[in-house]
Amino acid sequence: MRELQTQHLTKRYGSFAAVQDVDLTLGAGVYGLLGANGAGKTTLMRMLCGILAPSGGTVRWGGADIAALGEEYRALLGYLPQDFGCYPDFTGEEFLRYIAALKGLTRAETARRTKELLAQVGLGDAGRKPLRAYSGGMRQRLGIAQAMLNDPRILILDEPTAGLDPRERVRFRNLIADYAKGRTVLLSTHIVSDVEAIADEILLMKAGRIAQRGTVAQLADTARGKVWTLHTDAATAARLEGVYTVANLRHEGEGVELRLITAAPPAGAVAAAPTLEDVYLWHFAEEEGSR
Repeated sequence: MRELQTQHLTKRYGSFAAVQDVDLTLGAGVYGLLGANGAGKTTLMRMLCGILAPSGGTVRWGGADIAALGEEYRALLGYLPQDFGCYPDFTGEEFLRYIAALKGLTRAETARRTKELLAQVGLGDAGRKPLRAYSGGMRQRLGIAQAMLNDPRILILDEPTAGLDPRERVRFRNLIADYAKGRTVLLSTHIVSDVEAIADEILLMKAGRIAQRGTVAQLADTARGKVWTLHTDAATAARLEGVYTVANLRHEGEGVELRLITAAPPAGAVAAAPTLEDVYLWHFAEEEGSR
């Protein structure tokens, strides 16, 4: 299978580098892109889609620059932007037919894919309703469907599970896990459990660079010895919250159970097995919320 590759990919806005010298090779499988706000995830994805021109470096598909491939590359691509817009007077079916026309699908392909995808994203009974009547989660599911309309070989999804309830997120994960066979799927999210369940590989992005990459198990090992549990009283728990990154806090009777992310735990803390969320907090706790 062809691979999607970046070489020294960089995007600058004046003196600020949103993406810095990123080298990636993405083959078949699901790749989860994690990072704090402002890490460069959306900028990277927009360059991979050819929407944003890089300041330096290249994006290649099968060894060829995507800028040179032009329409041939776009025909292989499906993309869900973070801010997905739609026309409120269209029905779900009309919107997908409109997107299908833009992507050059035949009438037969449009009819088949529209019916299939509306069912797959749980909108089979809502296809004839106007989009103004859709909830935020329904619009997000429609966005996922439009990204998959042309049966793309490369599927890039920016925050695809935003606004989805837990049942819808499970449906999405199952859909992507099944779809990804023989295809390249890259998705970014702040909901760590969504990528932990289905990603073949995780990419941790920090300050415009890929700081770490590996399987969930491999990345969990990088946080081993930095995740602890501690049972203490409420007053001590309140004090420790101001000192340590607290991944979880649970009241148990008169006491409090803390899950701490630190290389230097307080006395009495017991080592715990790291999760991908712990890895995220270890790498990004100081950056979350920054731009």
